Amino acid sequence: MLKTLHAKENFQLGIGLLVGILFGFLLQKGGVTKYDVIIGQLLLTDFTVVKIMLSAMLTGMVGVHLLQSLGWAELHPKPGSFGSVVIGGLIFGVGFGTLGYCPGTLAGAVGQGSLDALFGGLIGLLLGAGLFAEFYPRLSKLILNRGHFGEKTWPQLLKVNPWWLIFPVALWLLNVFLWMEKSGL
Repeated sequence: MLKTLHAKENFQLGIGLLVGILFGFLLQKGGVTKYDVIIGQLLLTDFTVVKIMLSAMLTGMVGVHLLQSLGWAELHPKPGSFGSVVIGGLIFGVGFGTLGYCPGTLAGAVGQGSLDALFGGLIGLLLGAGLFAEFYPRLSKLILNRGHFGEKTWPQLLKVNPWWLIFPVALWLLNVFLWMEKSGL
């Protein structure tokens, strides 16, 4: 079933567009496209973003590995390094802290008509992507490839069946989520 889909690029693009629209809709309905909610998260007064992220991590982790276990999907992790994680985290953090949007919530906020997201965020995102592309060759040599850890996933690194990690991590995430709900966070 999925191999047939893999051969149809235009159909894949259509599915990607529909999933993106659904994702933006759900972000908007969850309230995380609002500046006040994002800033509340950064100030540790509103944990809506954490709850949505925990739900997404739990669903994605179980869903992806279930699809892989059934033979319906294959994982193709990209190689990584500590240098790229640090630089990416800094760029993400500066943008997130300055404007109050991440790329996903930025797209959702633009879709709901937020002018700060459109002019500050979208222009900043495009400008930042352009600057990163311009300096990528130098950054790659200097820092991005430092601490290379390859294409391995945690289960591959630990040489265990993925479900031996998924089950306890899922239980832990679920307990964190429930604790936050009980605590009123």
